[in-house]
Amino acid sequence: MNALTRRIIVGTAVASMALSLTACGQNGSSASSASGNQTVGLLLPERASSTRYEAFDKPLIEASIAGLCTKCQVDYANAEGNEQTQKQQFDDMLSKGTKVIILDPVNGKGTASWVQEANAKGTKVISYDRLASGNVTAYVAYDSERAGELQGQALLDALGSKASNANIVMINGAEADPNAAQFKAGAHKMLDGKVKKIAYEQSGEWKPDLAAQKMNEAIQRLGKDGFQAVYAANDGMAASIIGALQSAGIKVPVGGQDASLDAIRRVVAGEQAYTIYKPFRPETDAVANLAVYLLKGLDVTSVATTVTVSDGNRIPSTLLTPLIVTKQNVEDSVVAGGLYKATDICVDKYADACSSAGIK
Repeated sequence: MNALTRRIIVGTAVASMALSLTACGQNGSSASSASGNQTVGLLLPERASSTRYEAFDKPLIEASIAGLCTKCQVDYANAEGNEQTQKQQFDDMLSKGTKVIILDPVNGKGTASWVQEANAKGTKVISYDRLASGNVTAYVAYDSERAGELQGQALLDALGSKASNANIVMINGAEADPNAAQFKAGAHKMLDGKVKKIAYEQSGEWKPDLAAQKMNEAIQRLGKDGFQAVYAANDGMAASIIGALQSAGIKVPVGGQDASLDAIRRVVAGEQAYTIYKPFRPETDAVANLAVYLLKGLDVTSVATTVTVSDGNRIPSTLLTPLIVTKQNVEDSVVAGGLYKATDICVDKYADACSSAGIK
């Protein structure tokens, strides 16, 4: 286990322990929570293009909240990528009198009126993983621009000495997602001036099928030899892009983000150049900590690590730093960090690749 992974795991454990002692007290009790709604609302955005929400975010947040506050409950809903569905879910939670809502928005630009309504009813909204517009009470996420910088750097590393003469295809995330804009900005910060040019750039809207369409369009416009690498904003789109490239008989470095299990297998097999690992537990523990603080009527500024300025609002925030995962450090990152076991990754099809990568 490398030093950085150790710091992530140990730091999270310390933060969780500190909150469990200060926010809830024994058996989750608190003078300010002796009565009233003890439910935390959890609204996640989708399932289709990223497996993380159901596989990791939901169960980890539920477990962390349960560990911090035995009397607290989590009311969960997934929007399936539909903004109007999420608005109805949000309204339903307000009508139930939910006092704290963790919101990972489908469309972060469209939530200001939601947050205003919640504030008027005394409900605190924590923006999770994607920054929601409006005067939210707190924000927890990985540093999105830094993630984009790491994506860009990893693509340069994959190109090596060929980078300066490389044409790049960029398939970005959803235009309605503020995180996608930050990933894009970070990637451009690293790529611009260090590659020949960005030859084709479009939004894949976090939709794998659309990303494949865009990739096929780029192939038609540029030709099979007209680009040397592909930036994909997440692993779901990277998978479909790689499929389109393979169908066209093209082999170039493709990167993604989210460290999904299928992406880690592709990285080990050499089909995907890298992914970005944002360890889930530090993020889920942090948002659970803040939710319980708010449910107990405590001030979150004492546990937030920074401030995010958005639309003139100063939002107490916890921003975390992600990691690049390549074939060389799969074992030291996602395996050592407990995200996956080697046996999860090294199924029969990938056994030889795992052996050559030293994963065991």
